[in-house]
Amino acid sequence: MKPHALILIALFATSASAQDIRGLENCSAEKQMERRTGCLQANVEFLQQVLIKQARAADDKLKAAAADIDALKARLTRLESDLAQLKANPAEPAKK
Repeated sequence: MKPHALILIALFATSASAQDIRGLENCSAEKQMERRTGCLQANVEFLQQVLIKQARAADDKLKAAAADIDALKARLTRLESDLAQLKANPAEPAKK
């Protein structure tokens, strides 16, 4: 599932009113249609900003995880190479 969908689900799955979510306004209190529309547009803009921020954070985490995976693969390759060398040229047993 995409991070955007998860954020929207998390925001709308709560039983709290919109006033309890930082940055969102309760637009149903507005009587004039123009003000209600403006309020809703502000809420949409806020949610879009949150989604963009979360998407960037998720992308950064994915890139960091990919870099970690690449580093681990390189280390594994080096270890396998070292192991192959040890098997090909076994060291003499230590003297007591």
